[in-house]
Amino acid sequence: MSELLKIYEVGPRDGLQNESALISTVDKQQVIAGLLGAGLRTIELTSFVHPKAVPQMADADQVMSWAISRFSDADLTFTGLVFNERGYERAVNAGCTHIAIGAAVSETFSRANTGMSTSQAMEKARTLVEWAKRDGLWSRVYVSTAWVCPFEGPVQANKTIAYCERLWEMGMDELAVADTVGHANPLEVGRLMDALGKRLDMNKLAVHLHDTQALGLANTTAAIQAGVRIHDASVGGLGGCPFAPGAAGNMATEDLVFLAYKLGMGTGVDFQKLWEVVYAVEKMVGRPIGGRIRAWWESEGKLSEDGLLFGGSI
Repeated sequence: MSELLKIYEVGPRDGLQNESALISTVDKQQVIAGLLGAGLRTIELTSFVHPKAVPQMADADQVMSWAISRFSDADLTFTGLVFNERGYERAVNAGCTHIAIGAAVSETFSRANTGMSTSQAMEKARTLVEWAKRDGLWSRVYVSTAWVCPFEGPVQANKTIAYCERLWEMGMDELAVADTVGHANPLEVGRLMDALGKRLDMNKLAVHLHDTQALGLANTTAAIQAGVRIHDASVGGLGGCPFAPGAAGNMATEDLVFLAYKLGMGTGVDFQKLWEVVYAVEKMVGRPIGGRIRAWWESEGKLSEDGLLFGGSI
């Protein structure tokens, strides 16, 4: 493999948060263990928000503390999403050493998602990044609605770039640029990430893409061509934001792994074991899930691909 594509798995958090039927803590633990067994090494486990806002994340403290105590490999990263000081304190008390923080370019979405204006969200992010530095924690900041807002429509690239540059000055470890509702197109994705990569550090930039309009793979390819090597994905393509009307599933982890394989890039993921997780999660949510590669994977077509025969990391 010529290059490594790092997968930032968001299934246990972003993938499950929009499910109406509550997933038990034990089932979440099974998903996390399965993802680790498949070779995923960076996983966003949960969100430390008020249970009334996102009921699915009510067991955030238990999920994080369990993972921290159960898995101690040095190469594993477990992240918790926080939006305020209370969430940060809960995350730290649960043993979390990697935090993600949310901010948004769009004013309307910011208020719907966090109850804060974009400027207030930025200042809150600044405080949390400073706390993370003080406490020796790794930090990531999400930039939501980077291309399109579900309420205001298309977001001008220069507005997103300016917002990202202001966030960047805080000194976080990673900046994740998000197509929150999945309405961006490949040309827009490529242009924006290329522009950001020239202004910031491409090695610390990630993309968080959705597949709402069947452009997830195309948008991912555009980001890869621009130089992005950190990509968010959710097992089975699960996901969606409760506060973003029309936000369908995330980029499916299985689609991303296969795309990387076809491009000659490594991910360290065992494709066969990953599908075992997809099928397990499917039973939990009670409906068919899976990325666009599913039909091919379940056909005899997979036998024609060297290196994809039942097991082995790609």
